Amino acid sequence: MTRDIYDAYVGRSIAEYAQEHVKAGNWTADEALAKAEAQFAELLPDGVATEGQHLWSIRDDADRHVGILWVGPRPRTEKALFIWDIAIEASERGRGLGQAALEVLHAWAREHGYERVGLHVFGSNEVARRLYLRTGYVETDVQMEKWL
Repeated sequence: MTRDIYDAYVGRSIAEYAQEHVKAGNWTADEALAKAEAQFAELLPDGVATEGQHLWSIRDDADRHVGILWVGPRPRTEKALFIWDIAIEASERGRGLGQAALEVLHAWAREHGYERVGLHVFGSNEVARRLYLRTGYVETDVQMEKWL
């Protein structure tokens, strides 16, 4: 991932991540942006050059940037990789690019000695949940609530 792509990604992603936590009821609107910024700063203290973290630009057949993939070792779990983020540009969705990126990631992970890949997905993200289930992921923990 280039520095320019990283800068654009982080600026947009922190705000989106904060809003998803507000929508999920995890954080208040007043605290969300600061908490999201703090988490990104902790995980990526050196930005795209952070040791142990892998940030890639997802590219289409014409070699155009169409999304990002960010992975790193799963905390406290041996031989496990964690997808911190995967995103396809809205205008490029529905073309199988996310699934293709996951397939490439799975091959890369096996080549590098990882035995499993984990991720978190917000419950409201039905499209992503279907993609993950279609590519072999299973739910390992589900939180639910009912609004009254």
